Amino acid sequence: MASQPQTFDVIVVGGGPGGYVAALRCAQLGQRVALVEREHLGGICLNWGCIPTKALLHAADTLRRIAHAGTLGIEVARPQVDFARLVARSRQVAQRLGGGVAHLLKKAKVPVFMGSARLGPQLDGLHSVQVEAEGGTAQWLQAPHVILATGARARELPGLPFDGERVWSYRDALVGKAAPRSLLVIGAGAIGMEFASFYAAMGTQVTVVEAQSQLLPSSDADVAAFVRQAVAKDGIRVHLGAVVKGAEVGTGGVSVQLETADGGQSLQAERVLVAIGLVGHTEGLGLEGTRAQVERGCIAVDGWGATAEPGIHAVGDVTGAPMLAHRASHQGLLCAERIAGMHAGEEPPVLNVPACVYSHPPSAAVGLTEAQARATGRPLRVGSFPLEANGKAIAIDEASGFAKTIFDAQTGELLGAHLVGAEATELIHGFTLARTLEATEAELIATIFPHPTLSEAMHESVLAAWGRPLHT
Repeated sequence: MASQPQTFDVIVVGGGPGGYVAALRCAQLGQRVALVEREHLGGICLNWGCIPTKALLHAADTLRRIAHAGTLGIEVARPQVDFARLVARSRQVAQRLGGGVAHLLKKAKVPVFMGSARLGPQLDGLHSVQVEAEGGTAQWLQAPHVILATGARARELPGLPFDGERVWSYRDALVGKAAPRSLLVIGAGAIGMEFASFYAAMGTQVTVVEAQSQLLPSSDADVAAFVRQAVAKDGIRVHLGAVVKGAEVGTGGVSVQLETADGGQSLQAERVLVAIGLVGHTEGLGLEGTRAQVERGCIAVDGWGATAEPGIHAVGDVTGAPMLAHRASHQGLLCAERIAGMHAGEEPPVLNVPACVYSHPPSAAVGLTEAQARATGRPLRVGSFPLEANGKAIAIDEASGFAKTIFDAQTGELLGAHLVGAEATELIHGFTLARTLEATEAELIATIFPHPTLSEAMHESVLAAWGRPLHT
């Protein structure tokens, strides 16, 4: 090594939700920790994902509310959208929170090294990490423990590579100069549907193509069916069971050839957004010199984030699905605490990871879908309650959607919960907490839900599962 390395207890590679939270927790536990970040603190979530997309979607929701204000007895002039200002605000929100992360790390006395990290040889039982800055200068760090939290990037579609002009990734969709006249979204997962909702609200003619048989393939079938009907009312066209077989990018747009059960079809659009999933950032990390395994583009770890190489750990999107910021942060906490000597047991805790989709309408879930629950062979009790029977939903003109709960009929265990409609993403934590506390239907039924609130629909869905609905 060209220079004397700086020594720490833990080196965290990646400053996203998994990495910076792991670094902060390590510091809380008295560890000397360093964080390496290649591009910007906060990672994809804060800079190019969760946060700026929600800023855009909030604008779209505001536009929809203005359009429907007349039903409330409020007459307003036709709203005008300044697309450049709208996008600029989303970037300002991301920058503000990025500064917040930097402040937290400084407050915790965690030094940040900007540059690309690569694992080097072990020296005296310590793992070494080379950090190469943008100008080419390099420095070495070493520690007995390294946490890799390098995140993931958009997966490209063969034959349709991202060009930032006609073929977009999610990053391109976040900084468009104007809303295109037409947009073809390939992939109907959370990312695809969120951008479909946003651009449809901006006046773009949006078409969604999905290879699976339902929108939001990971969602409960009832939720997916409801969302499909709802997006049709927003003017979004949907093609399910459609596989992209070819594409041609021209100066005026993109032509995409589909293969469906009914034969072939060609679609044209001004822009194409490819949202077919993510692939972990594993390249260039030096993992080939370790026993850590990379499987299907992600680093294999146990429930504590440990790889097959002692002292090398990984958390967040780089470890595979579900690729969610809150899962990454929780993994970072567990990994940091395990390194510090906490959680001595061999079995990792079961993670109840809620999943949220912020499209219009929003949806959220935790646990098993009904199909997954039935596949276990356990006897089930399933309850559903429509928001059209909820007083608060009617009062705020949001009476579209439902709450659904799935229980083990013998034990009362809450196997899964699914919400679609107003504030679904803000309510799902209630069912997540119930699963974490191993609450059964008895505790949920005995819980007093405030009136009038949307949360009452959650209570009613539990009552319905056990044959005791009061308001349907």
